[in-house]
Amino acid sequence: MPSESSKDPLPSLGELEAAVLHLLWQHGTSTAEEVRARLERPLKESTVRTVLRRLEEKGYVQHETEGRTFRFFAATPAERVAERGVRGLANWLYQGSVADLLVGFVGSDDLKPAELDRLAELIDRARRKRT
Repeated sequence: MPSESSKDPLPSLGELEAAVLHLLWQHGTSTAEEVRARLERPLKESTVRTVLRRLEEKGYVQHETEGRTFRFFAATPAERVAERGVRGLANWLYQGSVADLLVGFVGSDDLKPAELDRLAELIDRARRKRT
């Protein structure tokens, strides 16, 4: 299992937690009932509220109160969570080399030409920033 990075104190996510967080990124501020309705598996609203509360305790989600209703929203951008996941995988599989991890992805047949073009553009932009 990937170790926690000292640079990023965010705890790891379970499968259901990740699915709920993804829905908040996709749909924005939502009630527990709205999240429950969008999930691909049938769950009780109380279960979804528990997951949202855990995500809030972990620092991924916050809420605002609208009357007696809690409206939840992602407090952590998707890019930060993705970056953390990539770092964790690189640490676990490639002794921390993100480049080796990306070479594995680029060498596979899983990426479409448009995705390869996007990666090339992002790499070029990052290179220009650092020079």
